[in-house]
Amino acid sequence: MASGIKDKVVILGMGCSKFGERWDASPADLMVEAFEECLADAGIEKKDIEMGWFGAGIDAYNVGSSALPLSLALRLSNIPVTKVENMCATGTEAFRGAVYAVASGACDIALALGVEKLKDVGYGGLPQRTRGVENDMFWPNLSAPGSFAQLASGYRAKHGIDKTELKRAMAHVSVKSHANGAKNPKAHLRREITEEQAINAPYIAEPIGLYDCCGVSDGSACAIVTTPEIARRLGKTDLVSVKALQLAVSNGDEASFSDWDGSYLKTTRIAAQRAYNEAGIKKPREEISMTEVHDCFSITELVTMEDLQLSDEGKAVRDVLNGDFDAGGRIPCQIDGGLKCFGHPIGASGLRMIYENYLQFQGRAGDRQLSNARLALNHNLGGFPHQNICSISIIGRYE
Repeated sequence: MASGIKDKVVILGMGCSKFGERWDASPADLMVEAFEECLADAGIEKKDIEMGWFGAGIDAYNVGSSALPLSLALRLSNIPVTKVENMCATGTEAFRGAVYAVASGACDIALALGVEKLKDVGYGGLPQRTRGVENDMFWPNLSAPGSFAQLASGYRAKHGIDKTELKRAMAHVSVKSHANGAKNPKAHLRREITEEQAINAPYIAEPIGLYDCCGVSDGSACAIVTTPEIARRLGKTDLVSVKALQLAVSNGDEASFSDWDGSYLKTTRIAAQRAYNEAGIKKPREEISMTEVHDCFSITELVTMEDLQLSDEGKAVRDVLNGDFDAGGRIPCQIDGGLKCFGHPIGASGLRMIYENYLQFQGRAGDRQLSNARLALNHNLGGFPHQNICSISIIGRYE
């Protein structure tokens, strides 16, 4: 009977490029930047890597559809490399492949790397009238801001939340993330904002304003994973292990005639519960120390707190305004700045989240360092509220 992957795989090393408008760097440059940090951190040689997983979300306008860019850019030793894409969960999907390979015994040491170079192609995440990243026949009357604005409307209507109060809570989410991101040298946006700026910013899709949206960015992140036994033999002591990896994908139910009311993310609730079961977590609010969630929009982060069982249903607005998810709060969220300050190079985001967890557990997060961190949860959401992909990874100290 399946027993899950808890503590079967540990992270040997990780690396992350600077995120931003990297006009001077190609995808290969970003990959090398992240990989060199990761390899040095792992303390192994490149020839020790036996398998690789390569994540890139918008491949046709970026790195292509095969796995060759990874093996070529890093000069890997003719090892098997697999290209993966699963919308905004692509980085975590690459990590999942590498972790599963080690857990299964297929290899001893595996690499997961995600990259995206979006600024050069002018991608903005909106429908386009001319042929580009998305053409006229795709998303012709749908946008990400518009779709998540509907999530905000559904959430507010269901729970009877005052419009002004919701807007204040959304602003607080963004203010909190900017305060955290200002301390992170690898973040794209490194300046604090005020609640007044966020509330009074121009609307993109009401009630979502400019400061409620994450940006488009270039970046790469990667991980090298192995077994606890091998890591010990290599001299590693403070091991960081994978406690759970779960994926839930919409089956069309939300977009059909069903009981889904548009106020929450169904896949997040399913994936989170599966991850808690796999990790042996009974009381998430007491056991989870920090989260990195898919804050493509501030409303998404707010609703996700309830979907992850970290707030009571309908009470996330209260908890956000109380500072429960601030750096000094009950369960810090986006301590590195999140998508809000890193932007969202699709293939890299999931691994970037895990990178922050890893630094925190290693005591290497600098001005962002949290105390007594035990378990960290990462959440990626690809697609729209009515049809999406959700991945959950839980990372913690090896015991």
